[in-house]
Amino acid sequence: MSIAVTIRERRSIRHFNEKPLAPDMLLQLLNDAVWAPNHGLREPWRFIVAERMEAKAKLVDLMMESMGHMKRLKLMPGKLKQMMMQHYSKTPAFLIVVMKADKDAHKQEEDYGAVSCLIQNFQLLAWEQRIGMVWSTLECIHSPIFSEGLGVKADERIVGILLMGYYDKIPKAKSRTPAEKKLTIL
Repeated sequence: MSIAVTIRERRSIRHFNEKPLAPDMLLQLLNDAVWAPNHGLREPWRFIVAERMEAKAKLVDLMMESMGHMKRLKLMPGKLKQMMMQHYSKTPAFLIVVMKADKDAHKQEEDYGAVSCLIQNFQLLAWEQRIGMVWSTLECIHSPIFSEGLGVKADERIVGILLMGYYDKIPKAKSRTPAEKKLTIL
């Protein structure tokens, strides 16, 4: 499959089948994804994986605790936690992508771009293996409760949580605005 076809056919997948991810598959994908462009070869990323049920339950608990101030959670925390746990227990694996924080705003921006490139590489590589995912940026990723609970250090930040697994159904493509409509030529 060409890169262009892979880019156009990749979809965000939110529902997974029961097939577990092979332990070495995740590492293989990451070892290819780390070839993302990054200024000065700073490689500002690291990863946390949650695959076991205990780890998934911990993720849900930390999410609930860190988002406890939200009105929708206050109205039905038990019900929402149950719904999240049902959905997350069916998700074969979670990859939390963490980046090194930098006090220099320019370096921080470069590093965020590099980590985003790594995530895109990872998504495309996984898609070729029929592994789907969705890149989640729930507001809990900015919570010290969530970060500290996962062992994220004070000089790091979470860029996103990738929910991933094998899928049976591919969502229909949504149209994109042609580049010509957003192109300015100087």
